[in-house]
Amino acid sequence: MGIRGFSGILFLTEVEILPGPVLKISARRTSRLERSRRAPSARPFPAKSHRSGAMSRRLIGAFLLVAAGPAAATPPRAPQSDAGRLPEPRLRLKDAFEEASATTIRHGTFSVWENRGRQSARVLDLDVVVLPARGAEVGEKTCPDPVFVFAGGPGQNAAGHFRGWVDHWMRRQRDIVLVSQRGTGGNNRLEIDLPGGDENPQGYLDPIFLEEPFRTGLKKLSERFDLSQYSTWTAMDDVNDLRLALGYGRINLYGGSYGSRAVLVYIRQHGATVRTAILNGAAPMSFRNPLYHARGAQDALDLIFAECAADPKCAAAFGDLRARFKAVLERLDRGPVHATVRHPVSGKAQRVVLSREAFGEALRIVMYHDSRDVPLLIHRAHEGDFDYFAQRGAEANRAVRRSLAFGMLACVTCTEDVARIDPDSIADLTADTFLGDGRVRRQMSICQFWPQSSLAGDFDEPVRSDVPVLALSGTLDPVTPPRFGEDAVRHLKNGLHVVVPGGHGVGGPCVESVMRQFLDRGTVAGLDTSCVGKTRLPPFNLGGAGDSP
Repeated sequence: MGIRGFSGILFLTEVEILPGPVLKISARRTSRLERSRRAPSARPFPAKSHRSGAMSRRLIGAFLLVAAGPAAATPPRAPQSDAGRLPEPRLRLKDAFEEASATTIRHGTFSVWENRGRQSARVLDLDVVVLPARGAEVGEKTCPDPVFVFAGGPGQNAAGHFRGWVDHWMRRQRDIVLVSQRGTGGNNRLEIDLPGGDENPQGYLDPIFLEEPFRTGLKKLSERFDLSQYSTWTAMDDVNDLRLALGYGRINLYGGSYGSRAVLVYIRQHGATVRTAILNGAAPMSFRNPLYHARGAQDALDLIFAECAADPKCAAAFGDLRARFKAVLERLDRGPVHATVRHPVSGKAQRVVLSREAFGEALRIVMYHDSRDVPLLIHRAHEGDFDYFAQRGAEANRAVRRSLAFGMLACVTCTEDVARIDPDSIADLTADTFLGDGRVRRQMSICQFWPQSSLAGDFDEPVRSDVPVLALSGTLDPVTPPRFGEDAVRHLKNGLHVVVPGGHGVGGPCVESVMRQFLDRGTVAGLDTSCVGKTRLPPFNLGGAGDSP
């Protein structure tokens, strides 16, 4: 299956890393650079599910690349203070040979002011990777309009995921440009030291939004950064500056989950420079992270229950799955359970405690991409085997925590999402959901002390534009369900919303076909989407409870 690109967690993001040799880059006429193989301690927790293992490896492999960032000859310098001038040149790129795919890439940094209005104080170096169109290598005509990729999260580093785009079909005719949005990488990654580690898997199952690590992180980050300067709209002005520095005219945009929010903000501010835009898992201006997480996850789970009940093999293997799930929650309501996970290197058993809150959040994360495993996870928990669930939950949360710069996530969501949440709406929007209101209220408590930017009065307003926009949604998406894709295109004169069987961030041959047509034509008019009706989800993973068809 091809690259899905970026889709979101919390928004969560996934990029499928293509199989092949470990990335090795050598800079022409400069030092040879090699990204070493991952150390054993960086290996993911071993997955038990034969069906989910490949997905987990793709997912976690992508996340590990984020921390590494693009290849660089020297460590990133600390943010520089400067009295009124940026480094010259602002854009510093050099060619490198990517041996795994035998192709040349360009990598380096682009300097921007931390405070764009004042144009003094700190200078941020944004990591940049440009993947030149490959058609030119075989004498094919290429297109002048590149594809700029925006990552999800918020908090993921697009440039750190470049390996997942090296062999992407979009690169045949167009350059692909990946830039680390301010706060996500290089010398300006806004990291929070969260609980969890290979020696402490319990931390991966504890809530993310705990006040102590965020207060500690805020104290450290505030000594180096002005945290009011990390908004989406500021970052999109950075991107437009980069476009100009690279010499591009009109560009194409691709963003998943939070990346789709970034795409829409860029269109609002610089729409005249956009040829087309693709939203994969749309998070329009009406989306308020994490207010809708509980309802979105519950709706997706209800669809899985209905699908399993209508599937003779799933129904025979797992019976009344809804009733079993209710029984699992009732057991967890009586108190946490003990479970065992395996150390990723030694394989040694490690005891963890799984609470009702941890169970719900881990299930939500697993549902992003592994809906086919959900019935088996619930079934085993119902039978008293919480080890299987704890293992999968630790894997998923490990990937999330290694992927996202949570300080940047707090900067964006506290200003752009949480500030727009009406506390009186929480009870209704989380009622009768397995996740409840815990996640929303925890994140709101962080935002009580986290610095915020001044939100423009029209931020709530939908983006209106005549830019051709293709919005893609998965039927089982637990975080950006199809209703948000529909809302995104409602005010776009040349927008089209396509709903495809799948989870968060859809991919596969049908999606690729629709996106190819769209990029080639530059319009949604006349797109052939008939393949959607023929697309089927894989069968459920029945494990030892039955045979998959």
